[in-house]
Amino acid sequence: MRLRLAALAALVVVCAVAFPAHAADPLTLDDAFQRVANTHPNLRLFGARRDVLAAELDRVSLRPALVAGTSIENAFGTGAASGLDGAEITLSLASVLERGGKLDARRTLAQSRIDALAVERETQRLDLLAEVARRYLAVVAAQQQTAITQFDIEQRERTVAEARKRLQAGASPESVVLTAQAALARAELDHARAQQRETAARQHLAALWGERAPSFEVAGGDPLVLPEVADFAVLADWLARTPELAQFVGAARIREARLQLARSEATPDLDWQVGVRRLQGSDDFGLIGSVSIPLGSTSRAQPAIRAARAELAGLEIEREAKGLSLYSTLAEAHGRYRVAEVEVERLQNDVLPRLTKAEAATRAAYRAGAASYLEWATLQAERTAARKQQLEAALDAQRALIEIQRLTGQAFVAGTGSNTEQGVSP
Repeated sequence: MRLRLAALAALVVVCAVAFPAHAADPLTLDDAFQRVANTHPNLRLFGARRDVLAAELDRVSLRPALVAGTSIENAFGTGAASGLDGAEITLSLASVLERGGKLDARRTLAQSRIDALAVERETQRLDLLAEVARRYLAVVAAQQQTAITQFDIEQRERTVAEARKRLQAGASPESVVLTAQAALARAELDHARAQQRETAARQHLAALWGERAPSFEVAGGDPLVLPEVADFAVLADWLARTPELAQFVGAARIREARLQLARSEATPDLDWQVGVRRLQGSDDFGLIGSVSIPLGSTSRAQPAIRAARAELAGLEIEREAKGLSLYSTLAEAHGRYRVAEVEVERLQNDVLPRLTKAEAATRAAYRAGAASYLEWATLQAERTAARKQQLEAALDAQRALIEIQRLTGQAFVAGTGSNTEQGVSP
């Protein structure tokens, strides 16, 4: 199950391109995905873990070893057994004959662990890609916040200029100019803070692939552009195929293999031995052989069988609990997205246009002496606050969308008529 990187890039509306051809080229979200996929130790660690499990599979596939031995009897005693004159030497070959399918059970258990590792790696990959998207979105958010504060600075500068004209004309006191200058200084402070947040967010993003002194610029984009997501019923259906739940399928195979291995222990193994003995007295040779079997294997295997059955039964309960948790998280994320989507749209179509017209009318009235500085400054603050509110709503929607895609393991834009996947395997 692949997370489509191109669609995740749509979260922040950037162009999906390959690695930057030059150092000065902006970093896209796909670039960040690829860097993390190629370098992050959490993903590279799975290669070493697979090698360990592959070696374990080879080890458990070995049959019991053949044991070669020798024994000497009637040597270094007294009388006729003194020295080596009466010694009898036996050469033997021994091993264990496994019964009950123990070899196949061990192989199945080892192989199921290897198979489960692939699903675990995919889950880790989705979590990492979602974290990359969040951090990239934080950089874009800081850029947008910087733009809003720059807009606020520009409108506050116009207010200071108009207040000075009114002061020079004797139409307003100096306190109005000082108040406008204080508002401008506050806007400049917000601008500096937004720039610092962008620097910190860029460093936080680069830390995912180990870059200590990032010099790149992100491609940016408009987070206010929100894609249309699928209905919740469709999302809930996709949730059933998420890697987080698919892990339980692998875990079930492992526990079933453990149960089968425990059952195989109820069948006792045969210890056998064959050899040849030299009879010192007649200088003849004779064959020897023995077979032994432990008693009570069935009763001794029962505790392990009961434990394996209990673990297997408990796994289904764990899966049910995990499914409920994921469903609740998905419902919450989908609800957040829908609420934020409505908020962004209403602010864009209803609130901001009216505030823009009201601010322009109040500015003209202030120049004509028909409105006070407080009325104009209040509308400017309302306009800036509405833009910030819209940006925060859009960012909340983008974060919710990232969470939806992480949970479902799908990337989508509903209504495109296509749901093909573009997976990138690190």
